[in-house]
Amino acid sequence: MNVERVRSAYSAIADVYIGLFGTSRQVHAADLAFIGRHLAIRPGGVLDLGCGPGHLTGYLRSLGVDASGIDLVPEFIDHARAAHPNVGYRLGSMESLDVADHSIAGILAWYSLIHVPPRNLDAVLAEFRRVMTPAGTLVVGFFDGDEAGPFDHKVVTAYRWSADELSGRLARAGFIEVEREQRPSDGTHRPHAAIAAVMGGAPVQGGGRTFRRG
Repeated sequence: MNVERVRSAYSAIADVYIGLFGTSRQVHAADLAFIGRHLAIRPGGVLDLGCGPGHLTGYLRSLGVDASGIDLVPEFIDHARAAHPNVGYRLGSMESLDVADHSIAGILAWYSLIHVPPRNLDAVLAEFRRVMTPAGTLVVGFFDGDEAGPFDHKVVTAYRWSADELSGRLARAGFIEVEREQRPSDGTHRPHAAIAAVMGGAPVQGGGRTFRRG
């Protein structure tokens, strides 16, 4: 991921983005339920990586979760701190987290992996695994598609994934899928998918068995 390019692109439209997506009320109810179902973790800290305006971090805090947010974009962090003054937000990159090994119970990466090229995804997932506890949970939201590939996102180049392919990449990184959510395009929004996965055994090459509900 070209961190500077992504940061600059979102900084340029930060006010518009915050207006469109700045509160949890603007998130699909099924998505909030999915996130809460898997990340209402107590005790243990949860990182919202690519937290944007901080709305989902705030939602998790409303559930009693010890959640904090990290984002590349200063304007998002400034807004998040003002909107949720009792939540910890800081600048940073998911590619290199300033977090101790095996110290995080959960990670939310809600549409924040979409700008990571497929060739770089394994390294990012390895960083997630490094910071997570052995029983940690990862929740990923992303654009669904028939196969992995780039598309012309309104802000900066993004990548869609097929849910099966992303689940396989998670399995290679040592995560086991436990639930999947998919929603087709409604004419306004692109096809959506989300996967919840838990830490499994050692990272492996190739796919792994997945478990799905719903």
